Amino acid sequence: MPMIKGPAIFLAQFAGTDAPFDTLENIAGWAAGLGYKGIQVPCDPRFIDLDRAADSKDYCDELKGICADKGVEITELSTHIQGQLVAVHPAFAPQFDGFAPEALRGKPQEQAAWAAGECIKAAKASRNMGLDVQVGFSGALAWPYLYPWPQRPAGLVEEAFAEIARRWKPILDAHEDQGVDYAYEIHPGEDLMDGASFERFVDAVDGHARACINYDPSHFVLQQLDYLGFIDLYHERIKAFHVKDAEFNPTARQGVYSGFETWANRAGRFRSLGDGQVDFAGIFSKLTQYGYDGWAVLEWECAIKSPAQGAAEGAPFIAGHIIEPTPHAFDDFAGAGTDRDAVRRMLGICA
Repeated sequence: MPMIKGPAIFLAQFAGTDAPFDTLENIAGWAAGLGYKGIQVPCDPRFIDLDRAADSKDYCDELKGICADKGVEITELSTHIQGQLVAVHPAFAPQFDGFAPEALRGKPQEQAAWAAGECIKAAKASRNMGLDVQVGFSGALAWPYLYPWPQRPAGLVEEAFAEIARRWKPILDAHEDQGVDYAYEIHPGEDLMDGASFERFVDAVDGHARACINYDPSHFVLQQLDYLGFIDLYHERIKAFHVKDAEFNPTARQGVYSGFETWANRAGRFRSLGDGQVDFAGIFSKLTQYGYDGWAVLEWECAIKSPAQGAAEGAPFIAGHIIEPTPHAFDDFAGAGTDRDAVRRMLGICA
């Protein structure tokens, strides 16, 4: 069995305008100083010129060299923001408008085309960097109709997934051309928000081999989904792993649908590693058992603890959960080799 790589950290929640969070060189040094071996890099102009990265292996080697000099490597490129804009329901367009270039504000069709192009550029950049996986969001058209009241008209969900598949199929084909998987973060707010919706999408893109999963158990805790059983079902498609904690504490006042409350006051909320309810020992065991050999990447989000403390605690937490697979069976010491005649005698097949 291969060994999970890590610890690594997703930079999106830490990126800023002040050092050490303002440049790739600075933030790579910060991450290495906390004990991280890898960084998952959002396609953010502060850290990467995506146009150059898509066209120039030399530029990608330069970025890799900057990170190596600081003691980390790039684990994956993230197009969460860009992927979100591939499919945006009009109800959410004002909230996501700021994700697009200023010239495209208020132009949803142009935003979707731009976002698709950026995801394809990131596939080319990933190949230039020697990376086999890109992570991101799917976007959403059906999400406003999640709850079955008011009653949905027949065919609405089917048409939404047909359309989102139509938008993603060329992007996935471009990833196939580059030999790069697109690992969707299965996430409420996206149309790919649980196993059933992921299956629906995969069917709509004709079982596309590049349609994969960025596994994040925190979103499953908030849905009360069996996140360990999820690995049993979908391990062949799990190509990336966000190590993020969460807790679900229902009361007589609120349960899963408690989104009108602040994050700190919700029944379900994200927590720093070790402060929530996620069974990480079980997750790391299952992923190791199934041969997951990608990175374990901290995604920090917490309603209570500071990002500085969460980041500092994350590296040793992940390192402590990574399993060194055994090279042999624990009972090999009792083995007596293979003697076919003896085996047949034990079975009473021959004298």
